Amino acid sequence: VQLQASGGGLVQAGGSLRLSCVASGLTLSRYHMAWFRQAPGKEREFVAAITRSFSNHYSDSVKGRFTISRDNAKSTVYLEMNSLKPEDTAVYYCATSARLITSSLRLKNQYDIWGQGTLVTVSS
Repeated sequence: VQLQASGGGLVQAGGSLRLSCVASGLTLSRYHMAWFRQAPGKEREFVAAITRSFSNHYSDSVKGRFTISRDNAKSTVYLEMNSLKPEDTAVYYCATSARLITSSLRLKNQYDIWGQGTLVTVSS
């Protein structure tokens, strides 16, 4: 099982990026999926999650600016990021687990399958 994240880069404040996470070795439609991020010197934090039934969940810091989506046919989860701010600078990770339940989506210790991360840098 592998998650491959991509799409990070350098963008100016106010700009947009779309991250992708391609899953292999699993049937994506059976899994809840999430994005987390980790800024330098900080704890990894929840960003967004999408359930098997396409219900979306967001952290307060990104709600209204970021959109998570999934394409099960392509085994891919996306994170569309708009109105980016310097404080969004971080390494972004996609994650999942076969044992996830919806009440635990925001808890990073409930995830045991992680992608390698993609760096997003937002300049002011």
